[in-house]
Amino acid sequence: MNKSLSQEHFGKTAASYLTSKPHAQGKSLERLVALTAPQKNWRMLDIATGGGHVAYTFAPHVDRVWATDITQEMLDMVKTEAHKRGLANVRTTYAKAEALPFEDDSFDLVTCRVAPHHFDSIPEFLAEVRRVLKPGGVFAVVDNVVPDGTVGDYINAFERFRDPSHLRAWTMAEWRTALDGAGLAVTHDEEIAKTMEFKPWASRHDATMQQLLISMLTQVTPDVRGVLEPKVSGTDATFRLCEGLFIARRA
Repeated sequence: MNKSLSQEHFGKTAASYLTSKPHAQGKSLERLVALTAPQKNWRMLDIATGGGHVAYTFAPHVDRVWATDITQEMLDMVKTEAHKRGLANVRTTYAKAEALPFEDDSFDLVTCRVAPHHFDSIPEFLAEVRRVLKPGGVFAVVDNVVPDGTVGDYINAFERFRDPSHLRAWTMAEWRTALDGAGLAVTHDEEIAKTMEFKPWASRHDATMQQLLISMLTQVTPDVRGVLEPKVSGTDATFRLCEGLFIARRA
């Protein structure tokens, strides 16, 4: 079986996701716990767990966490890290977001953070989330979001140029519509800005490619610049992306 672009990329870079600042320390991570109020008797599923940061954060607050991913290197790393941290209630298994290997009504809480823009089908993913959630169960999702129109199209193209496994980040409105259509009633949503450091973000590429990415970041129209807010100082650069955070319940 040929590996997907996501499996190829994340397999090669698995270790970096354990220490990546946006993944390990992002504001949305602490917000998820505060907004979902996890309970000690809950069974939880973390989809596309990546470096496992959501699983590690929630494990002390719930009975059991299943952490899933399509990249074996990620799953191996999460299993090892959970053991190092003494989190005996974390389990890992291979699972595609659109085809979860769990029975209906299995989980009190389902989470997914900064991953859906890589998924083949977000609507199919949401249908699976609803299926495995218990009636009244909580779903918490965080993903990169973009403005509507040509600015959002440009940001998606910029992200995809760096990482071809990036398919498309949605707008906040698209997420609200899709969640409602999937039978997941939104109880809270918010948009969170995050500052991206260019060097680690582009570190997989050589100097020539990084220069092209800097050009795409800085030589832009005023409306794109107003959203990305690029700042370049010598060899250092930062820019802004946004995450959408949604809390919903199975209707």
